[in-house]
Amino acid sequence: MLKVKNLHASIDGKEILKGINLEVNAGEVHAIMGPNGSGKSTLANVIAGREEYEMTQGEISLDSADLTELDPEERAHRGVFLSFQYPIEIPGVSVTNFIKTAINETRKAQGKDEMPAKDMLKMLRDKSELLEIDRKFLSRSLNEGFSGGEKKRNEIFQMAMLEPKLAILDETDSGLDIDALRIVANGVNKLRSKDNATIVITHYQRLLDHIIPDFVHVLYNGRIVKTGGKELAHQLEERGYDWIKEEVEA
Repeated sequence: MLKVKNLHASIDGKEILKGINLEVNAGEVHAIMGPNGSGKSTLANVIAGREEYEMTQGEISLDSADLTELDPEERAHRGVFLSFQYPIEIPGVSVTNFIKTAINETRKAQGKDEMPAKDMLKMLRDKSELLEIDRKFLSRSLNEGFSGGEKKRNEIFQMAMLEPKLAILDETDSGLDIDALRIVANGVNKLRSKDNATIVITHYQRLLDHIIPDFVHVLYNGRIVKTGGKELAHQLEERGYDWIKEEVEA
């Protein structure tokens, strides 16, 4: 599904990613961990096509289609979804209207007609029930006055409605209490299927107690330096990142 080959990227002239190789297959969940400044969020943003990040070398493809020259909107239409660390507020635009617009813009880009209103309403109802979201929540202005947990739950709801091929969750556990963390994780797990894939970027092993990854990658100084199963996350929780640094620099 996703293939990243020898990816180098910089921001403001400073090189952050220094040769990332990553392959994510349909049906898989990959966790990316690493210390602050290692390049985790940069990797997420470069895959999503954020323009402030300059890709200087390498390849990114989704389902064998080259994404390198596509802007963020085109990548979203191809099935890439990025959950932000700090979702923006859009006063006056309801959650429902925002999602309707996003879905219909994607359908338009794919040469399809707008989704019929009755189908949209059914989908909104089904997904809100799946994620245990109160219907009143959908009429509120996007992220305005939302708690941290509500913002993250809203992003998972957007993911449920858009049904992306590849979802990238960038530190979606940041600032969440235990209950909010469980709600978000349950949503991710319910949306997992053989046809989609998820990349979870996190500092902490606690999220991976709820979202069980198939693979855990450690990013350090712009490179993936170690890959393992879920047990690697437990090692990082127990030992921190110093031992990774020692291994890399030995």
